Amino acid sequence: MKLNLDEKGSKYIRFIFWNQIWARSIKNNPGTLVGGEPSDRTFDIGARRIRTIAYAQLSPRYLIMAHFGINNQTFTNGGGTVSAGTGANGAGKKPQIFYHDVWNEYAIIPSKNAVTGKANKASLYAGAGLHYWNGISRLTSASTLNFLLIDAPLFNWPTLEISDQFVRQFGFYAKGHAGKLHYRFNVNKPFATNTAPVAAGVAVDNNGDPKPAVGGYVDYQFLDQENEVLPFRVGTYAGTKKVLNIGAGFYRTKDGTKSIIAENTIQKHDINIQAVDVFADLPFGSKEKNMAITASSTLYKYDFGPNYTRTIGLMNTGIVDPSFTGKRVQEGAGNARFLLGTGKIWYTQAGIMLPKNISSKVRFQPVAAYTLKDLEALEELGHYYDIGSNFYIDGHNAKITLQYSSRPLYHNKKVFTRAGEWQMQFQIYL
Repeated sequence: MKLNLDEKGSKYIRFIFWNQIWARSIKNNPGTLVGGEPSDRTFDIGARRIRTIAYAQLSPRYLIMAHFGINNQTFTNGGGTVSAGTGANGAGKKPQIFYHDVWNEYAIIPSKNAVTGKANKASLYAGAGLHYWNGISRLTSASTLNFLLIDAPLFNWPTLEISDQFVRQFGFYAKGHAGKLHYRFNVNKPFATNTAPVAAGVAVDNNGDPKPAVGGYVDYQFLDQENEVLPFRVGTYAGTKKVLNIGAGFYRTKDGTKSIIAENTIQKHDINIQAVDVFADLPFGSKEKNMAITASSTLYKYDFGPNYTRTIGLMNTGIVDPSFTGKRVQEGAGNARFLLGTGKIWYTQAGIMLPKNISSKVRFQPVAAYTLKDLEALEELGHYYDIGSNFYIDGHNAKITLQYSSRPLYHNKKVFTRAGEWQMQFQIYL
């Protein structure tokens, strides 16, 4: 929804609205309580995202952007900060809208010449605010509107809700391109973390007075050049673009974690993360069939300090049952899993857009992903699997995604069983 402020359309305001509603059947981890009752499996309907973006190009050189909404509201959690009990404002109800992005940007060298309208061979933009111009990988700046799978794998956002605000930090950034080489770099102030270290020598999130964080990502775009107005990188073009990119990125902050070593001495550790990736979205066959293959692969190397791990359960409705007497898992309750830690993670996803003539109403795109996690604190590799399909009613503007995900569960640092989760997403965006 774009409102032009001049006859040429060079000055404008644009609005984007979207929601993603999830229905799930979750095989809970052993020893889970849901609503105070032991629960082996939970059925859930909730809001993964309900958001709005507004940005304005006020002149050829100046842009302001605001992005706000809610995330992860379930029937048990995700509500407002004063939610409690089951009354009118009970647990899970009335979530508080907050800003995801608020930043201003100035074009030092615009992508297009303001006089001739022709594309410049190079561009340079500088901005500041609570921003999403992230480093590390393509997935670290992923758009949430056009994922290939139902969602991101989450470890692509390694500081998620720890030293950032829903993947954003306050800072300065520079972005642009030189020929087919695209870049984004930032200097940020991480949010403070204060987890108390314990005597086990394991690094935890505790950065005191946070030191500046620096990050960046560079990719070479061999074929079609991608839009660089907003930071969000497309997950699949669904046959509408021909893209082949290779990229690499990093994130670093000094003294980001702490641990206790011999004689209760506190030791500080830098956070260092690197990644390399490849992304391809390639149409093939006749134009009438409009088939395409989308694939990407990313290798992450994380260093948060000795034996650092983090677990997460996305929209987790379960809590630990203190009276459970069976074999407990290290991840915790509900759908919690080992998200990331000091070590390496390899993630690969792929999908194929089936021919147009299969159906006149819906486009089908079977998808799959595989994750291999090699974490220092665990004695066994973790293998994670996702398989499903997108059903496009009107491209990404109206689609349904069905996916099954399988995760390993650990006990004493080794895998002892697996659990699965069915997910269905209903997405609309304008």
